[in-house]
Amino acid sequence: MSTVELTEQTFESTVLGDGIVLVDFWAEWCGPCKAFGPIYDATSASNEDIVFGKVDTDANQQLAGAMGIQAIPTLMAFRDGIGVFSQAGALPRPALEDLISQVRALDMDAVRADIAAKKSEVEQSAAEQSGAEQSGAERA
Repeated sequence: MSTVELTEQTFESTVLGDGIVLVDFWAEWCGPCKAFGPIYDATSASNEDIVFGKVDTDANQQLAGAMGIQAIPTLMAFRDGIGVFSQAGALPRPALEDLISQVRALDMDAVRADIAAKKSEVEQSAAEQSGAEQSGAERA
């Protein structure tokens, strides 16, 4: 599969779908982006079950900001709608292939359980904080 140009209108529906989606945040003027582009495109040709998206950060500045892009190129990986990787910098092909292998090997049930546990911890901490603040106000 060739790479797909993603925009503010298509990004969310693409990355929230099932399967693996890689997203390359890049710009035309960026030298490392230009060096990484052919590696990314060639890797997409040999991994047809993966969506390879590209976001032009100049044309989609709000999206880049919302995704916290501070340097380009930045590569993000999503699996089954969950962001599982984000790193700035161009990767050599062996590193990109290794990343794909790692994303394929993820136990998504374990990933979802970990996310749920962290969310529960945050909610419990917030509830305890709120309770402590309320208790302190009652004593005053």
